[in-house]
Amino acid sequence: MASEDTPAERREITVRRAPKYVPFLILGGLVGIIVAAVIAFALPGDPSYEPSSVFGFFMVLFGAGGVILGAIVALLLDRLSVRRAEHAVVEAVPETDAGSEPDDGGDSGTQAGRQS
Repeated sequence: MASEDTPAERREITVRRAPKYVPFLILGGLVGIIVAAVIAFALPGDPSYEPSSVFGFFMVLFGAGGVILGAIVALLLDRLSVRRAEHAVVEAVPETDAGSEPDDGGDSGTQAGRQS
């Protein structure tokens, strides 16, 4: 066969673990909202403002600040993962033809077509 005669292609790749940004952004926003709730309801404030309106104002500010801090933490962890990246050599596996395998007419091993 011609595919067995050709040498396998070797490539060097970089393997690293990168953080997902969305969980950091969500967690930062939630922490900001919790801090806003503590400031609005636990600390004494001006009696001319309702605690719920103070909470709404601080929720926007601290929520946005928390999202920004979460993004900064994710970026720092991403930079650390670049430093800890490992190099590896991989070898390409030749693809098999899908039509070359015999079809037994079954349901590929699933239990959906069988009755007990």
